[in-house]
Amino acid sequence: MLNRYEEIMKRKMKGKRERRDGGQKGGRWSRIRFPDHAQFLLEGAVLIGVVAYLFYDSPLAAVFLCPLLLPYYKRRCREKEEKDKRELSGQFREALAAIVTALKAGYSAENAFAECRREMAFQFGERAMITKEMDRIVRGLENRISLEKLLGDFAARWRIEEIREFAEVFSIARKSGGNLPEILNRTASLIRDRMEIDTEIEILLSSRRFEQKIMDIVPFFIIFYLGVSTEGFFDVLYHNAGGIVFMTGCLAAYLLAVLLSDRIMEIEL
Repeated sequence: MLNRYEEIMKRKMKGKRERRDGGQKGGRWSRIRFPDHAQFLLEGAVLIGVVAYLFYDSPLAAVFLCPLLLPYYKRRCREKEEKDKRELSGQFREALAAIVTALKAGYSAENAFAECRREMAFQFGERAMITKEMDRIVRGLENRISLEKLLGDFAARWRIEEIREFAEVFSIARKSGGNLPEILNRTASLIRDRMEIDTEIEILLSSRRFEQKIMDIVPFFIIFYLGVSTEGFFDVLYHNAGGIVFMTGCLAAYLLAVLLSDRIMEIEL
């Protein structure tokens, strides 16, 4: 009997050690946090290599240009965030129509969002941002979280003005006990009208943004074309102090022009 007890205790202690060792190994890996958009770092590394080749004709220059990787990564992340916000805003406009329609049909507010989730999945697919957000709201309702809190979290997560206004109006309408479908219908109509104006402005700006991107890459093509078509054209600027200073000044002027064009195109809608 004693031997049996000792054998059981040894197995338990062995299991604890294995779990502890595994947890420590997993803990080391869990502390490693990879960037959210690692592909932007790869893009930046390739771009730095291109700049080092075109402006300095030296792979060693890429080492000194590495600090530019961080601002490039932040710029690309900001561009993606703005693109996602524009896409979600357009999808949210359709979600508003689906919610109001469901409320007018007699659905409760909670069931209206569940119906909206099915409608969004049908229109945009299961992987669409609005479908995922509606799915998060529906799962939150199943876990007894208030709809007002879920909408507030949705607005805080994306920081989109229209979503924030809708969440505030919805919370006030629920607390005041007014005619929820009518209030939300008027609110949704006003929000949709403003979003349509923003969409028209965005369409007008999209062509200018495309032109900006073209102008950003034109200097690289000019340098590459001259270097290929005219052999030795840039030799006087490579591998000497004066040429390095001159090309560094050109690179700085180019980066300032890019920053200036970004600032010009930053228009709050």
